[in-house]
Amino acid sequence: MSWWRVDADTLAGGRFVTSPLAETLAGLKTLHRGGAAHPGEHHWLAAHLAGYRERLAADPVTAALVGAALGRRWNATFLTPTPLGDGDPTFAEELEQVRGAPPAVVRADLAETLGGALPEPLRRDDLAPRAADLLEWVWTETVLPSWPRRRRIIEADVLARTARLGSHGWAAALDDLRPGMRWLGADRLRVTGGDGPPLELSGARLMFVPVTPAQSWVCWDVPAVDGRRAGPGGRYAVVYPCAGVLADDGRHPVPTALAALLGSARAELLTLLDTPKTTTQLVALTGRPLGAVGRHLRILREARLAERRRAGRVVLYHRTTAGRVLVDAQRSGPAAP
Repeated sequence: MSWWRVDADTLAGGRFVTSPLAETLAGLKTLHRGGAAHPGEHHWLAAHLAGYRERLAADPVTAALVGAALGRRWNATFLTPTPLGDGDPTFAEELEQVRGAPPAVVRADLAETLGGALPEPLRRDDLAPRAADLLEWVWTETVLPSWPRRRRIIEADVLARTARLGSHGWAAALDDLRPGMRWLGADRLRVTGGDGPPLELSGARLMFVPVTPAQSWVCWDVPAVDGRRAGPGGRYAVVYPCAGVLADDGRHPVPTALAALLGSARAELLTLLDTPKTTTQLVALTGRPLGAVGRHLRILREARLAERRRAGRVVLYHRTTAGRVLVDAQRSGPAAP
């Protein structure tokens, strides 16, 4: 079991951050894996997997590089830097962490990931720029066109988890963040199910980074000294997939009869309220204007199919018993287009 010892001040200062580079890295990992975790990823892969494979086929060095960097148990440290987290960094600003990695450090990271000596094609000095160029391609071709919607979904996830944090504390907020992660009590946070020595996070900066692909990893600063990695630095991050419906293509099938009864917009909202959600989440998931979502929610509340409750500083909407019975009664019917 691999765990972190997190002191009270570090945990109290933990924060959720958005990272365009982490979103791109999650996309790269999904493309390299070539398998979809849910329907939303299936459609995305269908659109971009062929182009990704064509690019690697035309560049064998980069193909060998990404294959080595995305190890079975560990990612090469230079490829997955800790997000900057300050302000609102751009993708280009974050990418410089990858592009500027010293050649000797890159080779050492890859050797560690491979667990042995580097193959001949990777004994060169231009590996960091090659990795950065590939990430730039993934960002430009596959992430950037949908980044505004991805960002809304990420922000909605952060809002929901912040509400959970305010209502139930860090233990509840962290337990389902990523596979194998769990708050063990006292000052111990299990981050993976594998074996590994504990890391001391006293006085460190702890960040939680949501991404929309179904990918997850942990990373921390490991400064380079004379071409080698020194001890862990002061920033740690847990990258995790957005929870539940936020991780898919944003749509649940709406039964045709339910749409005919309530109208397609209200039927869609009622279907999405299988778990409590904020208005902001519903706007992100449906793509409908905030005012329209608010009006439909008011009608659902007046019909006693939905209700709202406050969790800290946010308001969450969920189905009533009547609303749940109504949706469940239509689940077996055909879905509305």
